Amino acid sequence: MVAHLLRLKWRLLLNGFKRSPWQLVGIGLGLLYALGMLTMLVGGLVALRWADPAIAHTVVVLGGAATIIGWGVIPLVASAGDMTLDPARFTTFAIPPRQLLAGLALAGFIGIPGLATLLAALGTVGTWWRSVPTATGALVGAVLGAMTCVVLSKVVTTATAGLASSRRFKDVSSIVVFVPLVLLGPIMVGIVDGIRGSADYLPVLARTVSWTPLGAAWSLGGELDAGNPGAAGLKALIAVATIGVLLWCWHVLLQRALVTPAYSGGPTRKGGKLGLFGVLPGTPAGAVAARALIYWLKDPRYAGSLVIIPLMPVILFFAGNQNGGQGLLMILGPLTAFMMAWSISADVSYDNTAFALHLASGVRGVDDRLGRAMACLAISLPVVLVFTAGPLFITGDWAWLPNLLGLSLGTLFTGLGLSSVISARYNIAVPLPGDSPFKKPPGNVAQTLAVQAVGMGLLALLLLPELALVVVQMVSGGPEAGWINLAVGPLLGVVLLVVGVRLGGKWLDARGPELFAQLSVNK
Repeated sequence: MVAHLLRLKWRLLLNGFKRSPWQLVGIGLGLLYALGMLTMLVGGLVALRWADPAIAHTVVVLGGAATIIGWGVIPLVASAGDMTLDPARFTTFAIPPRQLLAGLALAGFIGIPGLATLLAALGTVGTWWRSVPTATGALVGAVLGAMTCVVLSKVVTTATAGLASSRRFKDVSSIVVFVPLVLLGPIMVGIVDGIRGSADYLPVLARTVSWTPLGAAWSLGGELDAGNPGAAGLKALIAVATIGVLLWCWHVLLQRALVTPAYSGGPTRKGGKLGLFGVLPGTPAGAVAARALIYWLKDPRYAGSLVIIPLMPVILFFAGNQNGGQGLLMILGPLTAFMMAWSISADVSYDNTAFALHLASGVRGVDDRLGRAMACLAISLPVVLVFTAGPLFITGDWAWLPNLLGLSLGTLFTGLGLSSVISARYNIAVPLPGDSPFKKPPGNVAQTLAVQAVGMGLLALLLLPELALVVVQMVSGGPEAGWINLAVGPLLGVVLLVVGVRLGGKWLDARGPELFAQLSVNK
């Protein structure tokens, strides 16, 4: 049975490569990137063989402990990740728990995350390739450490199966993970500065962590190299006991999950309240705008964009401090306008098969385009206005307010018009409804990149008048060009928005069924 589960996971992995040529290209690029990162990591671990033993011990122990923590935390914030061998799928099969436990544990190494963790762990053998005992101890520690990562992940996944089946938990966890990723630059700089300021403390921290379940397995080679076989034996017992406790917890949770599988249904809701449909005009465009606004507020794939936007001032403020000034904050308004306007370029792709509602109800393409643009505009316009004027309170360059307002509004309106055309013409691979925002299906990656690149190039071309007026004020220093831009930017943007809505509407009327057929492939 264990071998059958392993073959099943291997077959599921291979089936991922039986896709279209463009999907294979995307998967290949992802594998090359992962292979490059893994090569660099393993190379660094092997290079530690010639480093001071204390430094090598500190790096291996703290790095291994961080890896275990990552395997325990990621299932909480990526609940919609790969669940090909979800225990709930085996509820109706009479598989003995112990065999199911062993099969699922070993299957955790079949896949990019598990295999990469195992290979990186084996890289510590190169770190301690200083004698036969130290290399043997590092090998045992690498296997125990990698097994701890996988089993801990299974324990967390099984324990949170009830939460993971809740749509609210999926939405919140998928959005929360954006925050540290967006602030990764400031966080990494802070960590590096902290390490520089506490370099003497890290070896002490590593020695302490090595006596805990997080670092015991990773310290075996270092203890044997230091001539402490007794300490190495005790830490090996700690590592084995940790895996034993995790397996016992997983066994208990797995039995409970198989007997009482998670219920994904929700409470019954009473009708009678139209919500946004009762607030907006009772027209086709108003109905589309209400539906789109509900997506913006409740769909994590849209809400993820709204979470990132408030973090943009933090990123630009931090980048400005790194460069010795806050002039970079002045692009906050135009940059936000671009991001918000471009976000609806994949609006129809996000609908997926729900786009059939628009076709079946006979909504005109121009109403569809107008409703989606107005929904985005209702959220983005106030944000763009605040983000354009707000940074000037810090920089004090109020002479730039008219020019920046003209550029920001022109970017917003022009971008909405262009996105209305692109989303009616091209299908872009996006996360499926209910999936994590990070779970992008491997499909037409090259086409998506080409569409994005061409679209951004066209947007820059359409914004040439506004950008030229910005350059004029930079050269002349006078405010006249700014006041001209304040009139030209919004006016030209509104004209291009109207043109984009009409052109996108015509394309949508002409090829709506074909677009729906493309959307139906990814479901």
